[in-house]
Amino acid sequence: MTVKVVLAGCGNMGYAMLAGWIKSGRLQPSETFVVEPNAELRVRAEKLGAATGADAADLPAGTPEVVLLAVKPQVIREVTAGYKHLGNGKTTFVSVAAGTPIATFAEVLGERTPIIRVMPNTPAAIGKGIMVVYANPRVSAETKRFVNDLLTASGAVTTIDNEKLMDAVTAVSGSGPAYVFHFIECLTAAAEHAGLPAETAKLLAMQTVYGAASLAFESGEEPGLLRKQVTSPNGTTAAALGVLMGEDRLKTLITDAVEAARLRSIELGK
Repeated sequence: MTVKVVLAGCGNMGYAMLAGWIKSGRLQPSETFVVEPNAELRVRAEKLGAATGADAADLPAGTPEVVLLAVKPQVIREVTAGYKHLGNGKTTFVSVAAGTPIATFAEVLGERTPIIRVMPNTPAAIGKGIMVVYANPRVSAETKRFVNDLLTASGAVTTIDNEKLMDAVTAVSGSGPAYVFHFIECLTAAAEHAGLPAETAKLLAMQTVYGAASLAFESGEEPGLLRKQVTSPNGTTAAALGVLMGEDRLKTLITDAVEAARLRSIELGK
C-alpha cells in the first residue's frame, strides 16, 4: 500500500496525531511513515504499526500525499530541507510549528509547493483539541478535505483566511491550555488557603473548571449569560466577581497575557 502520510517528528503532539489517525481508522498503519531521530520514539510509533526511519533519507520510494512536520520551530528549516525533493510537486506539506509562516516553507521547498499551517493544542492528545488551519492557494480542495478529516481525529477543526491571524490563534488556543492549567493551580491554592485538604482542593478546582467549560460548550448559551445565571445579587459569587471584574482586572490581565504570547509568536516566525 502506498504511503499517504509522512509524519516528520513523533514527539507528544506527533504521536497523539498518529495514534488518532490509526485508532480512528482514518489511516491504515501501512499508509503512514514516521521519520524520527529518537530511537525510543520510533519504537512507540512502530507499536502502532507504522513504518519508521531515522531521517528523510529513509523515506520509501513514491510520492506521499502529505508530509506533516511536527517539530519545534527552532529546527523547522533544517528538518524541512530534508524533504526538498518533494517540493514544487503533488505533495502537500502540513506544519504544526508555532510562529513559522508559509513563506519560510516556500523558501525552502519552492514557491509552487502546496502548504498548510495548523495550530493545534495539547488537548489534541485526548481527542479534544482545537486545530486552526490556513492553506496557501496551491492546496487542492480534495487535499484540504483529506487533511481536515485527519485533524478531526484530534478534535475540532476551523479555518482562517488571513495567515497573520495565526499568531493570535497561537496566543489564544495554542498557549491557552497553559493559562487554564495555571488557573486550576491558583484555584487549588486558594481552596487550600480557605482550609480545604489538598486533595479535595485539587478535585474541586479541576472538576469545577471541567464542568463549567463543558456546560459553556454544550449549552449553547453565551458565557456572559451563564455567569449571570450563577451570580445572585449580593451573594458569594458576586463578592468574588467584584474582585475579578473590578476595574476589569482579570480581563486586562488575560488580554496582556495573550498579547505577550502573540508578539512572541511573531518573533519566532522571523
